[in-house]
Amino acid sequence: MQSVQEIAEEIVAREGGYVNDPDDPGGPTNHGVTIHTMRRLGLDLDGDGQVTSADVRALPRDRAIQIFVRHYYRKTRIDRLPEDIQASVFDMYVNAGANAVRILQRLLNDMRITVEVDGVIGPQTIAAAREAHAAAPEHFADAYGIARRNYYYALADRRPASRKYACRRDGGKGGWIRRAEAFISPRFHLTEAQHQERVAAWG
Repeated sequence: MQSVQEIAEEIVAREGGYVNDPDDPGGPTNHGVTIHTMRRLGLDLDGDGQVTSADVRALPRDRAIQIFVRHYYRKTRIDRLPEDIQASVFDMYVNAGANAVRILQRLLNDMRITVEVDGVIGPQTIAAAREAHAAAPEHFADAYGIARRNYYYALADRRPASRKYACRRDGGKGGWIRRAEAFISPRFHLTEAQHQERVAAWG
């Protein structure tokens, strides 16, 4: 089992450095930390009284790791979930916020374990996740990873500007899909043909 520090380091490496993609609602982002998160945390790194893209650019890698461990892993109570899914939920929370938890909660409901889909890891969700893991210990992490992958495809269906994250220009799997499949057993990975069939309607 990886430590949370190791998982956070991998997330930061996956996220990369500073970007400001107009198609990304996150806005200016560095090491995966968005300007919205930095404003919420009051991280005025240059001391000019406001949090701007300059502060995002100045964010050190180690500080990003600390933010993820404290605010995206421990404060959200991902550390209370079954160990098998912690890394995937953590990675998804960095990428998609509370939607990471909603994906889990919808999965639990699909497994006939009723929980409220509110994006919050409370006692009900923790107990339900543990029950689901006990019922299918060999498959629960894969089921969550597949649900992540489905979420990305569905989001790109609805939001054409985001399709470049799910599908490369050459038709291959985009970063979102590869990211989800990093947490899915290889036997459940889509073939390139299956992926291309899934995105064929995008044109």
